[in-house]
Amino acid sequence: MKDSVRLVLRFLLVTAAALLMAVNINTFVHDAGLLPGGFTGITLLLQEVFSKYLNIKIPFVIFYWSLNIVPALICFRYVGKRFTLLSLWAIIASGLFTDLLPGLNVTEDVMLCAIFGGIVNGVAISFCLLAGATSGGTDFISIYISEKTGRSIWNHILIFNVIILAIFRLLFGWGRALYSIIFQFVSTQILNVLYKRYQKSTLLIITDMPEQIIQTIRDVTGHDATLFTGKGCYKGAERKMLYTVVSSDEEDKLLRSIKKTDPAAFVNILQTKMLKGNFIMKRQD
Repeated sequence: MKDSVRLVLRFLLVTAAALLMAVNINTFVHDAGLLPGGFTGITLLLQEVFSKYLNIKIPFVIFYWSLNIVPALICFRYVGKRFTLLSLWAIIASGLFTDLLPGLNVTEDVMLCAIFGGIVNGVAISFCLLAGATSGGTDFISIYISEKTGRSIWNHILIFNVIILAIFRLLFGWGRALYSIIFQFVSTQILNVLYKRYQKSTLLIITDMPEQIIQTIRDVTGHDATLFTGKGCYKGAERKMLYTVVSSDEEDKLLRSIKKTDPAAFVNILQTKMLKGNFIMKRQD
């Protein structure tokens, strides 16, 4: 029953993300003539090229769905079935919403469109990722590589998007391309703040209940810990310290569980910038 409820919640979150993406495209992106990153940007670029140079108007879904076929197959094979199916729903829903829903006339200021459009885009993609899915395109590629390496590559995807924007600049000029880079930069930073699965945190835990805390770490994260025995300098008493590394998105839940197990535990949390070794991550499904 719990699994079914969780699946429904994931589906609703992905649907909300798809709706946000469509509204964002039809409002901020279209009003300012911006080009988002990833396959959404490539789709809008192709639409504009066909419209401007061939006078042919092609629906958003035709290019968008076609571009996502190969990445979806790769993720279905290597990342997870539910993950891919939910991602496909995000792609289908966002494509349909984009073609069917009208845009909102919010502002004509291009800079505001770039900033707030980037924020909405980052939030929408984060919704998908938090639901255990993606919005498709380069997000598929990002998740695949991150699952293999255990490292976030959103900033690398930003470089790919800048290349797409350079092509956009050659066709349509500097102004729209530069504002689009701002849009993509804001979106990437929102992602880095909201989605922390591939970021790592190191916990140093001083406790008088090491065995219970170790079991708590195992239950909450699936990871283990290393136990050190030392001497407290203030009272000269023997103390136990646990060292463990977890994904940053598990940090808050683990900390609450530790304080529940041992309210007197002293916990120091450090951001881990680089990690070498066998760090096992839970599968997306």
